[in-house]
Amino acid sequence: MILSVSNIAWLPEERLGAYDLMEEAGLSGLEIAPAIFFAGAADPFVPDDAIADAALAEIRARGFSLVSMQALLFGVQGAALFGDAAARAAFERGMTRAIDLAGRFGIPNIVFGSPGQRRIPDDMAPGDALDQAAETFRRLGDRAAASGTVIAVESNPPAYGTNFLNTLEDAEAFVELVSHPAVAVILDLGAMHMNGSFGTVAERAAALAPRLSHVHVSEPNLAPAPDDATDLAPVLAGLRAGGYGRAVSIEMKRHEGGLATVRDRIAALVRAAEGEGR
Repeated sequence: MILSVSNIAWLPEERLGAYDLMEEAGLSGLEIAPAIFFAGAADPFVPDDAIADAALAEIRARGFSLVSMQALLFGVQGAALFGDAAARAAFERGMTRAIDLAGRFGIPNIVFGSPGQRRIPDDMAPGDALDQAAETFRRLGDRAAASGTVIAVESNPPAYGTNFLNTLEDAEAFVELVSHPAVAVILDLGAMHMNGSFGTVAERAAALAPRLSHVHVSEPNLAPAPDDATDLAPVLAGLRAGGYGRAVSIEMKRHEGGLATVRDRIAALVRAAEGEGR
């Protein structure tokens, strides 16, 4: 598996220090929110060649690869998966621009979270919502396949403001309904914690592994992660036993501790990957 970190853990001006920490720890993957990675661009989803080349040169010099992208609908106004025709069109345009960016830079995975843009209205039947969303994601899956990427469907607990695909089981069932090779499931450990189901992950990990396109090592509300390497170690061992070879990425908001916190959490991830505890 590829150990990685999402760049939402630091400010754009802290990136070189963060890259140094990743390199020192032996990590090789970087997950990006485009607005942070291409911070100088007028539109981070369409960065000009000079800005893109500079950002990529910084990570290539350290041997990193881009493993995933998140914050796909950043800056998109009025987008809603279950809105009126204009809102649905804005949603699909926003997702398409993210898919195209992934294709441009060879990013193999993009994470569909966006809880605020996927809330089912009170007057829509859940079954109708599933069918409408599946139709949309089949079209997006075609675009993703042509771009060489996979859309990872993330479960978001109700506390994040959505009522659609709240659990891992919901996300698995939706991906099965969509039935598209470029639409897969992400295992988000923070969601598992919030849903009270983290205790089941280690025993399920090997069976889940073949169906996953990405893993987020996260905590509730994107607190510093992983909190406990001892708890994470059997999860990573199970994924490895199931043949999972894609990215395992720390996902955490920037903490007031700055890069010192990033250093500590990277060390915890490495210990967990090595089967060790705190």
